[in-house]
Amino acid sequence: MEKLLVLGIGNTLLTDDGVGVHAAEILWKEEWPENVTVMEAGTFTQDIYVLFQGYDRLLVLDVIHAEHKPGTIYELTEDDIRSNKKQRVSIHDIDMLDSLQMCEMRCGKRPKMEIIGMQPHDITTWNIGLSEVCQGQFDNFVSHARKRINEIIAEMN
Repeated sequence: MEKLLVLGIGNTLLTDDGVGVHAAEILWKEEWPENVTVMEAGTFTQDIYVLFQGYDRLLVLDVIHAEHKPGTIYELTEDDIRSNKKQRVSIHDIDMLDSLQMCEMRCGKRPKMEIIGMQPHDITTWNIGLSEVCQGQFDNFVSHARKRINEIIAEMN
């Protein structure tokens, strides 16, 4: 049976940077099949690849800097990230594509990654909670993630 890891990343102390973590906290409380794991990794950096071991699919929830209107929600594939450096997903010290490569080198295989991201309004202000504009889109962000999780589950079965 294929396994899916849903991973919320970001810093909940820096306003919108925590959107992925906040979403993962909500999704974690919901009931999912046994082959789905929801967790938050905060700003876990260099060794994040160890979390990927044993998973076939990876859905990352995070902020995406793509120079669009704050609150804009994106669904990206690995190919999207590779082809547009402006949309790179970085966990502070290390790029997600590098983490996937480390997992493959260490374990012999790695999960296929997708990202659901939100354009942040503010990631520099010390504040627990989202900016007003991103908070206004947060339920849509979680719904987007929930919908994609269910689609991935159907694809894996």
